[in-house]
Amino acid sequence: MAARPCENGSGQHHCTHTSQRLEISYMLVLIMLGKVFLDFFMLQIKPRPVKVSFMGYFCISVALLDFTLLLSMCFIFCFEDFALWGVRFTEYHICLFTQITSLTYGILPYPVYLVAALDYYTTVSQTSQVPTTARKLLYGFAVVVIWISGFFCTLQVPAVSEELQMQKSASPSQCPLSGSWQSSSVSRAMVLVLGTALLAGWKEVTTMLLSARLLSFSSQPALLFPYVPNNNNTCFRWQLLSRLLLCFLGTWAPFVALQVVVVLLGVQIPAYVEMNVPWLCFINSFLLAAAYWCRCHEVELTEEGWCTDPFVSWKFCFMPFNNESTKPADKPGTVIVIC
Repeated sequence: MAARPCENGSGQHHCTHTSQRLEISYMLVLIMLGKVFLDFFMLQIKPRPVKVSFMGYFCISVALLDFTLLLSMCFIFCFEDFALWGVRFTEYHICLFTQITSLTYGILPYPVYLVAALDYYTTVSQTSQVPTTARKLLYGFAVVVIWISGFFCTLQVPAVSEELQMQKSASPSQCPLSGSWQSSSVSRAMVLVLGTALLAGWKEVTTMLLSARLLSFSSQPALLFPYVPNNNNTCFRWQLLSRLLLCFLGTWAPFVALQVVVVLLGVQIPAYVEMNVPWLCFINSFLLAAAYWCRCHEVELTEEGWCTDPFVSWKFCFMPFNNESTKPADKPGTVIVIC
């Protein structure tokens, strides 16, 4: 009996739109649930404790914001239509909150990656694993400022406000979500840089791969590469570049392949999905590799200084480059281990 008004006239139109809104809200909640699970999963599977960094703080903030958005969406979806603090919330607000979050995420990549790059460039040569309290406060302050600035730009900048108004006036059965041109340009730049680096050092990479040996090291599989001593600074940088590439691609090859596909096909991914903890960990490794290569002569081979990246063991790229006390191997030449 309750469904009978939907059988004719405008009732059918209203019922269709209501059903489509519920379906869109349901899909958004499911997507956010999967993203939140993936965020916290990546934060928990870190194989070892890492040194505090700006990117680490920002990853935690993204996971917390996603979790807050998920709770808000679930609350609205369950109660459907209610008033809180004089504001009436409906299924439309699930779409609205997602649009605001998507627009905010879309304008954050450049400032976040720039701050992270500066952080690593200035701290990559430091051997202490425990940063000062002032540095921790600075990281927290930078994260808060970036988020406040992002939301302020989303809600106050005329161009963004007009886009929100256009989305608000769209059909109630739709929820248009924008992608991030900044993330797209970063993806293209990373693919270009990695491709250029592989082409420039393909001889060194090929030689190292052909001479690699697989064995067990501390109950884990490891690759051994022969090391040919060379005092030439240029050769040192090329050898280091090839090792950084092997370490990076050995860990993040699926992400690199995904970025190549996305760039070639021109796929538009909503910004609220694209900004996630796994992607930030991928960017984190890329920025660290760039910092290590730029400041390679200032990096010291100490156990305390190699805990910035939870997924890639960069210290093996420098053995025995900056470690004169390294003992020779059982065969001529020393070896480098990439886990």
